[in-house]
Formats: sequence, structure tokens, C-alpha cells
Amino acid sequence: MRVFAVLAFAVVGNAFKPSFHLSPVLKKSSINMVTSVPPPKEKPLQKVEAIKVRSNYLFDPLRDEMENEQINVSQDAMVVLKYHGSYMQDNRDKRARGVDKEYSFMLRLKSPCGIIPPKLHLVLDDLSTKLGQGDMRATTRQAWQLHGILKGNLKTVISTIMDAGSSTLGACGDVSRNVMTPAAPFKSPEYEYARQYSKVLAELFKPQSPAFTQLWHGEDKVVEMEYWMKDLQNEGFDIQKAMMKDTGRGVMTTDPVEPLYGQRYLPRKFKCAVTVPGDNSLDIYINDIGLVVITNEAGELEGFNVMVGGGMGRTHNKDSTFARAADHLGYVPKDDVMDFCKCILAAQRDHGNREVRLNARMKYLVHTLGIDGFRNLVQTYYGKPIQPWRPLPEWRYEDWMGWYEQGDGKLFYGMNIEQGRVKDTESLQLKTVIRKIVTEFNTPTILTPSQSLIFADINPADKSKIEQILLDHGVRPIEQVDPLVRLGIACPALPMCGLAVTEAERRFPQWMADMRGMMDRLGLVGEEVLMRMTGCPNGCARPYMAELALVGDGPEMYQIWLGGSPLLTRVGTSYRNKQKWIEMESILEPIFVFWRDSRQPGEAFGDFCYRQGNEAIEEFVASYK
Repeated sequence: MRVFAVLAFAVVGNAFKPSFHLSPVLKKSSINMVTSVPPPKEKPLQKVEAIKVRSNYLFDPLRDEMENEQINVSQDAMVVLKYHGSYMQDNRDKRARGVDKEYSFMLRLKSPCGIIPPKLHLVLDDLSTKLGQGDMRATTRQAWQLHGILKGNLKTVISTIMDAGSSTLGACGDVSRNVMTPAAPFKSPEYEYARQYSKVLAELFKPQSPAFTQLWHGEDKVVEMEYWMKDLQNEGFDIQKAMMKDTGRGVMTTDPVEPLYGQRYLPRKFKCAVTVPGDNSLDIYINDIGLVVITNEAGELEGFNVMVGGGMGRTHNKDSTFARAADHLGYVPKDDVMDFCKCILAAQRDHGNREVRLNARMKYLVHTLGIDGFRNLVQTYYGKPIQPWRPLPEWRYEDWMGWYEQGDGKLFYGMNIEQGRVKDTESLQLKTVIRKIVTEFNTPTILTPSQSLIFADINPADKSKIEQILLDHGVRPIEQVDPLVRLGIACPALPMCGLAVTEAERRFPQWMADMRGMMDRLGLVGEEVLMRMTGCPNGCARPYMAELALVGDGPEMYQIWLGGSPLLTRVGTSYRNKQKWIEMESILEPIFVFWRDSRQPGEAFGDFCYRQGNEAIEEFVASYK
């Protein structure tokens, strides 16, 4: 890991060269004078940074604690366990004074592009029934979560997932998380490239420590190759060679176990996504790295537009934390994209804030340096100028629900899942119907960024059969699902999330019903507004990009955010803090009336709120009767 004294950068001719500014003391001092100065005392590592060092590359203290009889793990082990894809939880509805907590574990899969092969889905379905709490949950980053796993069953569950050709490694922790892609399985060149390079990034940034395999599967057992890695090998990629490639510019560390990450991994989590021009169904601007496929007129891959510095997490009452939409960094040719993405990761690894964890995401580094300064920093690793961003068509948002032609003679069907929760109830047997369709038609499934699911590779002759199966299990045709419900997402929040301060997933259906009722009463029948809800400010459901969002701000209270784009290209604005849930409809009604009466033709709710601003909205609200 290299330490920089780089304060300025210059382009000399066609070659990029860093220019250094030495302090006057160092310019005038002799070697003896410099060495006679006592070295500064080393600062103690921040708590999580120290845990990472003590973990011995993600082994300890898990190695010992997974063997004891306790139903929970220590705080240090909780930190390390995240890198293995798991969080310890307890049901907060069941907490009581004098009663021990009922600990269990959530397990999150790694599934680049959200693609789940039929065999894997059946394995997950079985595990959730036999060793989980009986349901499955689709995340906002296109991965499954299993809840309610007891500590004593973790090894069985993880090893079973590994035997099915999948993994949970890197689903959490200060490493690259699940890589997102538009869920639509179109067979066009652009979409194929997007899926391909999502798998590339997933494998390129994979932690190299043997801890995952040895702790959960055993040292002597052969592990099934991940299904996305098989695809990459079949397509001629040598990702290990690309990951180990050392250009001599400080991208690679000297660490023998983690040559790219180093012993302390990254300062904070790192999120990547790949999309095609125009398709923003995945919230591309919320990622640390966002790639946009660029092809020529023949459909051949030329390279990628690259954006950097997006991120949602923030903390109430701390202005130094904020949500941020990514900036356009530039364009990189296809042959350089793996090296270039490693350069970006290395910049964050070496220069991200490891002292203040609240400011450790790469978005704060980009914000502090500015996009030009960050570009210069990345160029010191890259070794050449970054090419300009190439023009793109306007973004659009599609949820890809309903029937579509894939482009290869087959169909895909998008099925809405409210808040991603897959379970069976008396009126809706979601868990059963997914299993039945996967089993009978051997269809892969694809999780969407909006917590829903796509059945892919369907023969047209099977369309009517699948429609009938869906109806028989209580699944309404997508045309009968309210657009508010289709557009909306919410985080799990209570009762299992330890960070939640109020409800989200369990309250969201009622909020959507209330909002539709209010909008109909105001004459806004059939209007679409993208709304999101979270139980805390950490932003898992990407609330700050929504046109309207409620962010948990205390028990039964929310912060209201307005003015995000319906195309998901900008962050909204905090409108009010600590608003009571019981008064929410009356608080929001005048804002919707203002929109109804004063909007421009075709102007979306979020665009209207952004154009008017909080001051004009408050002025109207104050006069509303």
C-alpha cells in the first residue's frame, strides 16, 4: 500500500505525470536532520479496523466461537461474520425485561446480476423451510436473504449453498458487495455485456482469504465452482490473472493473502453496478462504481462510461454524512476496464477515511477532492489520462414486470413481490408458486432491484399454463397491481434489524393504500409516484433517490424527503424531521394538492418538488385549508 505526498497533478504533453510539493522543512533538511526528529506516535486503529487486523484474514475469532455452545457470537465475531455474508439478529418484538434474547442469523447470498439457477432456488427454498424462519427475502441489490438461522445450523446452511455452486462470501462487510445489473434477460449484445461484466467485477473483487472455505466447508473438501465463474471460464476470461496483474503503480499491495485488498480490506462497503445506455432500473447513481456499456453500430463492445462516488447511507443530525449521487468520471476502453476498476478500488483503499467510519465510504473521498481531483488521483494509479464521458440517451425507469420477449424466441415474466418477502399466506402462496414454476418448467429466476422476481427462458407454449398457475396461487395479473406498489420498495426494519428505529416493510402496504386513497380523493387517479420507506437513515431501500420517501426518525416518526427524480438520477431534499406517522396523510395532502394545481404539463411529482423547493412548498402548505 503506498503513501502519497501528491498534492497536485499535471498533464505534460500527452503523458500524465504527478507533480509533488515537498514541505520547506524537507527541502532544506539534511538526512541527519530528518532522522534526528523523533517519529510521531502512531494513532491507535479505529475499532473496526483493529478487528479486521486481529481477524487473521477473516478467521478469528469465528474459528473458535463457531465451535462453542453459545447461541450468539461476540462483537468482534459479528464484525468478521459480515464478510462471510451473515448478521446476528434477534426478534425485537419478543424482547422482554429479564428474558434472554433469542438470537438467530440472517444469511445473504452473493448472486451477480440477480441470476438464480433452478437448482439453487430449490436448495434455498428447502433451507429456508427446514433451517430458517420459513420465508425468503429479495434484497434491493438482487440477492436472497434467509432469516432465522440458528448459530448451530450456519455451517450446514452455508456449506449446502456452496455445494449448490453459490456463495455468501462478500455479501456483506468492507469489500465489494453484490454486483447489480438490469434484471431484464434480453439477449441483445448490450444486455449480454452488462451481465458478463457484472460477473467479471464480482470475481475480480472477490476476497482471496481461505477463511470462507475452511470455516464453512472444511480444508479437505472440494468446493463446487460458483455458477457465474463457470460462465466466465466458458467465455474465455482469466479473472485470477487479471486480478493479480501488477502494473507497478501501487494498485497491488504486497500482502501475501489479499494482494488487492490488503490486510484491512476497504475502509467501508463498496458497491458496483453495470447497465446499458438508457436503462436505470437498477439505480446506477447510488454505486461506488457504475459502468455503462458502450457498443459500436455493429453491437460490438467498445468500452464503458464510468461513474463514481454514489452512496445512500447517512446519520440523522450529522451534517458531515449525506446521501450522494455518483459523478461522471469518464470513459475507459474494454481492454482496460478491469485494470481501471482496480485503480478506483485502490484509490479508496489507500485514501478513504479509516479513522471516522461514518465518513469512510468512497463518496466522501470523491466529494472532498471533487470529481476532477478524484480523476487525477485515479490517474496516478492508471498511468494515463482518462478519456471523456461519452454522450448517452436519456435514462428511463422500467421495473420489467409482466410479459416480454427475450429476443431469442423465448419469453420472460416479471412477478411483483411486495417488499421482497416470499412466504405463503391463506390468500397468496408466493413461496409455493415460485417453487412450482421453477420445478415444472426448469426456469432460472432473476431478482430485480425493486425486490421482485423474473422467470426467464419461458417457452411461448407454456405462457398460458404459467398464467393459470399464478392465478391458482393468488398472484394477480400485473395489470391489477397498483403502480404505487410496483414502484415502491421498503427495507425490512422491525422486528429483525438492529438499526431500525421504526417500521418500514410491515407498514409499507398500509402507506401505499393510504396514499392511493388520498390521491384518488384529490382527483389524482392512476397517477404514479415513486415512493420508498426505511426504518432508519442508513438507506438500504435507497430512499433518498425517490420522489417521496419516509425515513425512520424515531419511534413512530419519519423524516420526509422530497424531490428525487422519477428517473433516479438525483438525490432529493430533506423536507421535515420527526413527523408522526399517525399524521402523515394530513402532512402530505397539501403537497399533492400543490402538485395537482401548479405542475407543468406532464411534470412528475419529484420534478415538481425539486423545481419548487422546500420554501415554496412550505409557503403553500401554510396557506392550505
